[in-house]
Amino acid sequence: MTARAVMVLGTTSGAGKSWLATALCRWFARQGLKVAPFKAQNMSNNARVVPGPGGGTGPMGEIGSAQYFQALAARAEPEVRMNPVLLKPERDTHSQVVVMGQVHAELTEMPWRERSERLWPFARSALHGLMAENDVVVIEGAGSPAEINLYASDYVNMRTAREVRAACLLVTDIDRGGAFAHLYGTHALLPAAERALIRGFVLNRFRGDARLLAPGPEQLLQLCGVPTVAVLPMWRGHGLPEEDGVFDEGPSGAGAMGIPAGAVHIAIVAFPHISNLDEFQPLRQCPGVRLRWVRTPAEAAGADWVVLPGSKHTTGDLAWLRNTGLADAVVRHAQAGGRVLGVCGGLQMLGASLVDEHGVEGQPNTHVEGLGLLPLVTRFERSKLLRRTQARFAKLDAPWSALSNVALGGYEIRQGRTEAVVGMGGSSGMTAALHNDEGHAIGWQRSNVLGAYAHGLFESEAVTRALFSAGIRSLDTVFDGLAEFIDLHFQPGVLDAMIR
Repeated sequence: MTARAVMVLGTTSGAGKSWLATALCRWFARQGLKVAPFKAQNMSNNARVVPGPGGGTGPMGEIGSAQYFQALAARAEPEVRMNPVLLKPERDTHSQVVVMGQVHAELTEMPWRERSERLWPFARSALHGLMAENDVVVIEGAGSPAEINLYASDYVNMRTAREVRAACLLVTDIDRGGAFAHLYGTHALLPAAERALIRGFVLNRFRGDARLLAPGPEQLLQLCGVPTVAVLPMWRGHGLPEEDGVFDEGPSGAGAMGIPAGAVHIAIVAFPHISNLDEFQPLRQCPGVRLRWVRTPAEAAGADWVVLPGSKHTTGDLAWLRNTGLADAVVRHAQAGGRVLGVCGGLQMLGASLVDEHGVEGQPNTHVEGLGLLPLVTRFERSKLLRRTQARFAKLDAPWSALSNVALGGYEIRQGRTEAVVGMGGSSGMTAALHNDEGHAIGWQRSNVLGAYAHGLFESEAVTRALFSAGIRSLDTVFDGLAEFIDLHFQPGVLDAMIR
């Protein structure tokens, strides 16, 4: 090992680990250091396509979006070693297991406690490879390191920290309340050798007068011997996508306040198995856009656009659409002339039917009717398609004509293969709307309904300018802002000391 390892642990899920790890990646990179991110195992349906173990010569793989953005923040090429194990939830009790970028069918079917021991060697090897090639490796933990019911099989937190003697920060969300108890309890539940690795406590999302924190940090220092090294104010507009969950339960856009009259109201359907929701992050900052997540027909009422995003279980989420009444609401919206956009799994739902001969999403030889807004049939295949995509829109009709001939870079992650249904009623009104760099149709339009397999549409400035006459904030600007934020709020010298 040549690198120094810095690790971000959390008292809970959602404490701010991913955000802080991304900021640290850019902060250390700005010091002229070679930096790489690492997370032994991520559980998320937000994923990106990256080079596999063979680099550019082998098949592509996928990693969690958080590590993808952390790599960009570190000014490093994202690769599968940065997130060697990715769990993609398909149902409440079942996840697809992705190892070094590829689906591992045997481990997917294995019980969790047995599976973890099989996964640790992959994670350990990837970690040591990164440690040998970099100056600093910024490691993100998962959930809490002190879940005593899971401790014996948890290789993502303290086993990883011990492996490379990582200098650890423990972050907590003070806005939730109970922050000092969370910090003290997490610290107390760890064995002494692991407590010794914790170099500082971080209070995240603080609102109010920082003087009111006293004497909490001082008492924590007396109890634990660990200083509070940063108090990070609440910052909603940093520009980094949330790792998991639906961001902004309330309407958002150019801020929750001050949305101008005439703004485009976009309703994104929040399926139970929604995936790749991070690609809609730029819409939060786009002037003239009012974005909201919807789970009922009432919440979707009055929208200009309805968006069906990606799904990790398309047929299950389509059934949920019907049970909630949203399926009928989407069809009525389209029939009334409102714009409907489907992305990946959302595109599949817009079609006439979905055929699952191999039991990819459930029982073999099943046939499910789609919403019938596009004359398409989707067949699920055993193999998953992973590719980075350069795509271009064809000449489109209104109301999507602004996208005509617009080129963009994106990515495809899917097991469905979709084609037009010859002879279906109204099929003459549908055109191939988007082609990838291999010339394959990956998008279709019929009047006000548009579907595309390319993820990352709204991460393209060409697309947002065409649709909303507005640019987007560059990722480099976002990452630099994160680095400057922690530089301002961490105690002087703390970050330098963590790599000495």
